[in-house]
Amino acid sequence: MTIEEAERIISDLTLLRSRGSSVFGGDAHKFKLKPAMDERSLGQFEASQGVSLPSDYRTFLTYIGSGGAGPYYGLFDFGWMDHNHTVKRWHEGDGFVGVLRQPFPFSEHWNDLTGRPDSELADSDEDEYWRQMEAFEERYYSAVDGAIPICHLGCALRHWLVVSGPEAGHVWDDSRADDEGFSPLSQPGHDRLTFYLWYRTWLDEALQQKANKP
Repeated sequence: MTIEEAERIISDLTLLRSRGSSVFGGDAHKFKLKPAMDERSLGQFEASQGVSLPSDYRTFLTYIGSGGAGPYYGLFDFGWMDHNHTVKRWHEGDGFVGVLRQPFPFSEHWNDLTGRPDSELADSDEDEYWRQMEAFEERYYSAVDGAIPICHLGCALRHWLVVSGPEAGHVWDDSRADDEGFSPLSQPGHDRLTFYLWYRTWLDEALQQKANKP
């Protein structure tokens, strides 16, 4: 992301903040941003985790804002995530976010439902059903290495930004709550979305909806 592109984002958000848009989630963040982060704090985080954040995301954090206005219910404040209808700080190895320096484990759509018990088992052996379900959920919902959560879509559906491995810099959809696994985000002409493309696509949609508003 260039400084010119960053300046355009700031300008477009200012316009939306003054005139509004019916884009999904706009009522939650009202197109407002949290203060930008200082370079030193971000550098300390990267050094402590052994990662380099994608450059476009880094520019956003240090030049535009550390969270707020963004796709769906907004961009998470850096280091925070949704949890049971509230927000909490995430920490590497907390059972949700894995080890950031480890490569993100997926390179294509993943939805391995192996081991999920059939609902009919609950009728014949409820204890065994829940034993198998617990084992399945422990594997299926395991912590995600090499990525950080950046927004939520509601109902425990989230987007992650990959920071380590071959997929670094790309945004992935986490629909495990709907039993649909992980998928890379894409759009016509782009089989992967960088943070900037992800954010810019949302912003263009919000501007278009504003333009069509009677």
